[in-house]
Amino acid sequence: MSLMLVVTVLGWVGALAGLVAYAMVSRGRWSADSMAFQGTNMLAAGTLLTVAAANGIWPSAASNLAAILIGVNAVYTVVRTRKRAAKEAAAEVPVLTVVEDVTPVQVPDHVPAGLADRMPATQPAVGYRAYAEAA
Repeated sequence: MSLMLVVTVLGWVGALAGLVAYAMVSRGRWSADSMAFQGTNMLAAGTLLTVAAANGIWPSAASNLAAILIGVNAVYTVVRTRKRAAKEAAAEVPVLTVVEDVTPVQVPDHVPAGLADRMPATQPAVGYRAYAEAA
């Protein structure tokens, strides 16, 4: 097996990988910021760069190198954004406030004044229920 045959096969693998990545994003299976898309795209650009350099096609080699650099930057951005989001999510602790559902006490007329002063001003509306509200 000659070296040029290996390079040609790599070229076809790279071209196929690039088409698969493009199709997956176009069909909505992958998002442009997914690691699958970025990794497949960089793999495709790397193999196509190798083929272009082996054949002395320097404009194609340069554009594939640029594609790899763009992919590296995209992966860095995605990783940084995910780490920041995870850190912010871990830092967010919900604040809860306990709220009681109460109604004022209606003192009946037949209760003596001294006893009415010792009665609580409020009582639970239905049994005793308290619940928490997110602040």
